[in-house]
Order: sequence, then structure tokens, then C-alpha cells
Amino acid sequence: MHAAPLRRFGGSVLAFAGIVAGGCTYEPTSALPDGAVSFTAPTTYLTWWDKTSQCSELSGSMARVEWYVVPDVATFPTAQGEKVGIRVRTGDRIQIVLAGQYQMHEMVVRHEMLHALLKEPGHPDEYFTDRCRLTWATWQADHSDVDNTTLAASLN
Repeated sequence: MHAAPLRRFGGSVLAFAGIVAGGCTYEPTSALPDGAVSFTAPTTYLTWWDKTSQCSELSGSMARVEWYVVPDVATFPTAQGEKVGIRVRTGDRIQIVLAGQYQMHEMVVRHEMLHALLKEPGHPDEYFTDRCRLTWATWQADHSDVDNTTLAASLN
């Protein structure tokens, strides 16, 4: 990790952590966020789904997930505040909505995938922290060799 960019944008990184960890999944009774459009998951998502299934030891078919993106945004508003991603579950439907700037961010996408595999709201430490390390703090620690300048800059 390049410490200087993270220190310089520390407040933004903390804000991002709150957005990712702060109730990113919910069971809404309303429609998808304004501007959300469907997209076909890239093949990379299959690899990420497999990695998430393996670390969590949970199974499920990614084919059941409907993918949406709110293009050209870093966050989108929800009843719970600004989010970079959410998992929406209504009955048997699973919809994952991502902010456009995080559509290819492995941790954000896999975080929402883990919610889909868990089939329940919340962030059980056993899965998000211990097994899969899909919180901002654990991801950052595990990927200390990654240059987070782009991420930090996108949060300003």
C-alpha cells in the first residue's frame, strides 16, 4: 500500500468504509435506486463469485442474481444513506445494484455477492471479517501492495 495517498485522503477512505459497511444491504419495499440500469455481469464476476463461495463455504447460483448499475456515480442515495452497493431481495429475486465507479471494484462486488450467498441482512463478522475479509479494513490490510490512489481520489 502506498501510505501517503491514504493518509492524504484519510477522511474520504473512512467515509467510504462507512458507506460499504454501513448497512449496504437491505430488504426494501420500494423500487431500485433512481437511474439504475441492468447489465450483464462480466466473466470476472464468475471468478469473484467462486472465490466468495469458497471463502464463505456457502453455495448458490450467480445465475439467480440480477445486476444493476447506477452509471457515472460514486454513490447513490438510499433510505439508509449514500451507498456504493446494495443487495435487494424481494421474495426469490436477488438484485445487486452498484455505483458505476465501483462496478469493477472486487471488494465492493464480492461484498454484495456475500450478502446474496448469506441470504440475510447484516454483516456477520464470521463471514465478512474472518472468512472472506470483505470489509474495507480487512481488504486494505490484505491488499497493502495495491495503490489505492485511484480509490481515494474517486471519493473526493
